[in-house]
Amino acid sequence: MFRANIFRFELRRHLRSALWWSLGVVAIHLVYLPFFKTFAENAAVLEESLKRFPKAFLEAFGMGRISMATVLGFCTLIFLLVQIVLAIQAARYGVALVSREESERTADFLMTKPVSRRAIINSKLAAALVALLATQAVLWVSTFAGWAAFSAGYEYDKGRLALLLSSALPFQLFFLAVGLAVSQAVRLVRNATPYALGLGLGAYALGAFSDIGGEVKLEWLTPFKYFDAASLVLNGYEMRYLVLDLVIVAVALVFGYWRYLRRDIPTVT
Repeated sequence: MFRANIFRFELRRHLRSALWWSLGVVAIHLVYLPFFKTFAENAAVLEESLKRFPKAFLEAFGMGRISMATVLGFCTLIFLLVQIVLAIQAARYGVALVSREESERTADFLMTKPVSRRAIINSKLAAALVALLATQAVLWVSTFAGWAAFSAGYEYDKGRLALLLSSALPFQLFFLAVGLAVSQAVRLVRNATPYALGLGLGAYALGAFSDIGGEVKLEWLTPFKYFDAASLVLNGYEMRYLVLDLVIVAVALVFGYWRYLRRDIPTVT
């Protein structure tokens, strides 16, 4: 069940915001890529300097396992920052997906139309996915174009870089689905931004400090560890984490759908 008019309306709304998120991705590359040549030409000094930092600090920024003086090593640092942007974007889309009308008290207008709730959420979800894919297209183009301009002649495995970029889709699906589930678990979402920031930055914090918890396996709780940039470049996907991510996405979507189809929608009183 799908309504094209709802999809087009939501897509126009999402694409405007996706433009700004995409500009953020491009800005990260423009800020950091020019420094790569300096890092590469001073590899020995860089490695010696990094040895002075605590291991936990290096792990938090993905710098403990691969040299920042290589193209792929430097790319893992950039990709971590990009992941934070992608996480907040997807979480915000998920939280606001069907809660926007409730917070704006316009849900009653939508519900009086001859359209089912299932068609509404399907159309909104499809629009959000297209907007996320648009941002990821910008990520691919800006990454490969940026390294074409700033790799300074250093060779790198383009297949490994493509593998790293491919993780952006399951990574964002996690936050989109969990954001939807969270929005349906609470009574009323008045503003999606605090929830999105909490999900995105909270998941990053869990990933950054996953080695500090001793027996507590924090890495099982955050996609920042499922799709750790250094691990992807060195070893590729870990199937246990990929499967866990997809299971969480499926469960969160099922809960979000189930709750939305049955909950009482606030209306203007």
